[in-house]
Amino acid sequence: MELHKKAIMPPGFSCAGTNCGLKADGKDLAVFYSETPASAAAVFTRNKFPGAPVILGRNIIKKGVLRAIVANSKISNVGTGQTGLDNAARMAAAVAAEFDIPAEQVLMSSTGVIARQLEIEKIEAGLQGISSQLSKDPLAATEGIMTTDTYPKALSLDIGDAVLTIVGKGAGMIEPNMATMLVYIFTDAEIAAPVLDHALRQAVAVSFNMLSVDTDTSTSDTCVIMANGLAGPVDLKHFQKALTHACTEMAKLLARDAEGATKLLISKVKGASDEKQAIQMAKSLVNSPLVKTMAYGADPNIGRVLMAIGKCVDCDVDPARITIRINATLVYQNLARVDFDEDAVRVLLGGEQVVIEAELGLGSGRATAFGCDLTEGYIQENAAYYSS
Repeated sequence: MELHKKAIMPPGFSCAGTNCGLKADGKDLAVFYSETPASAAAVFTRNKFPGAPVILGRNIIKKGVLRAIVANSKISNVGTGQTGLDNAARMAAAVAAEFDIPAEQVLMSSTGVIARQLEIEKIEAGLQGISSQLSKDPLAATEGIMTTDTYPKALSLDIGDAVLTIVGKGAGMIEPNMATMLVYIFTDAEIAAPVLDHALRQAVAVSFNMLSVDTDTSTSDTCVIMANGLAGPVDLKHFQKALTHACTEMAKLLARDAEGATKLLISKVKGASDEKQAIQMAKSLVNSPLVKTMAYGADPNIGRVLMAIGKCVDCDVDPARITIRINATLVYQNLARVDFDEDAVRVLLGGEQVVIEAELGLGSGRATAFGCDLTEGYIQENAAYYSS
């Protein structure tokens, strides 16, 4: 499925980003807007300390209709009590006033430092006049939701006569139980909210729910999809395939640009007793600090891989049946290390992508997980995140 060379907002959608003063420089506020009411669905973090936007968003999305999304970076509006809830509602009200739309059709997000109150007056001032800055370029707004990301991320593809565009941010505190940090999806396809909800959850299950940077589940994770229907109906099977592909490609981008990361780490587990066990083992591989540092150091230490699979003590594992490949090179089989060319594998590990494949030979369970290597940069970034 081919992606556009340049991402665009689908017909009927536009966006804008600005600096409202939360950050010293760079955009820190974004709005995504639909000219007409759009069917909508969303999934949110399962962290027990959800941010105020997540708490309100869960109720907003129940009606299945949105006109806009507003998001700020720098401050996450988490751990802020009733004041935080009031400030999140004020964000929606400010967008509603600016675009003359119902406040209950505006979903809000915040990302950044936890346990600081929003400087809501700056956000309200920043939203005044933003309707005159609307653009068809999703990157115009995506910068406004970035925290430690090094670049804004947006992808577009066609679904028949419709367009689907996905934007996202997320560089750390990522191992979601639904999505990853902030991801917004827009399409002009005509799809009812309940169908949209089902499609989103299916796509998220194999993409963002299989993404892990550091095993930590964010308090602000949100994934939203809006469909304004301007292109008319589309084939639902084609739509599901396109949505899953777009989410998977965005998950890879987020993993590649994780805090301190130098390469994408992909684990593929096949032949597990069932899908649940395959998921557990695939995540064990991308979450293991030893596997991550093996990837970073381009060190073909297959013992790290065996350990990460073997520590899944509740899973069915028969060492005699396991086959392991690293970047398509066979490295382990028949209970022993294969006599492979270590120098050649080091070169493969030194690239921008490391793929570990484990065939268990027990059943039909399979799963793919996405992660990254672990470097000094991750430590440096997070050692002073609150103070930065």
